[in-house]
Amino acid sequence: MKSIVSALLWTVGLVFFMVIFCIVVLGMLLFSTKTIYPAIRVLARMQLLIMGVKLRTFGLEHVDQKHSYIFMGNHESLFDIFAIPAAFPTYWVGVEAAYHFSLPLFGYLTRKWGNIPIQRKNINQALAALKQAKQVIQSGTSIIILPEGHRTLTGEIGTFKKGPFHLAKEAKADILPFALIGLYEFNNKNSWHLHPRPVSVVFGQPIPYETFKDLAIDTLREHVRNEILQLKRSYH
Repeated sequence: MKSIVSALLWTVGLVFFMVIFCIVVLGMLLFSTKTIYPAIRVLARMQLLIMGVKLRTFGLEHVDQKHSYIFMGNHESLFDIFAIPAAFPTYWVGVEAAYHFSLPLFGYLTRKWGNIPIQRKNINQALAALKQAKQVIQSGTSIIILPEGHRTLTGEIGTFKKGPFHLAKEAKADILPFALIGLYEFNNKNSWHLHPRPVSVVFGQPIPYETFKDLAIDTLREHVRNEILQLKRSYH
């Protein structure tokens, strides 16, 4: 029965995704991503709902929509890509693997969105990405980074990479932690099955640059990870 329900949800979800994908592509060809972002939020929420996810958001009072942040959160599922735009109230850009930008169509959309490519094994390219991200933050646009760098395999939050924290210090940007809760249980890297359920996105309090500018990178990394862990435990 579980397999039948999952197959039906995947089928309906993929059909709906193709429809909204065409809508988003057309919108991005005609308008700026920032202009159509409110519509993207609605479509992302609808995609989740059709596949059995009721999205809840908490802590939005901590997000000053006139302020730019580096948002940092955990990486639970393939469906994070829908939960994040559905929950985040303002336009943002992401930092993602450079090879994504060479993929047919997806690469174009990624560039059009404004995302920043990073190739961790290439020092010069990584430094260029940090410089670009710093410019984005200073222009008033927030950046979202998932510091684990990959989806969790166990449901637990993994080790964070150091790069995002170097960026936060270099850009003198406030960090705003957030937690994705329930998406791993809905669908994870170990299974194709879907388990309809409520899912939460919880925003924590901002961590001002002035409070961490003198911290060592490892100390800051663990502090932010602990903040996200606490958010996840508080609302699970």
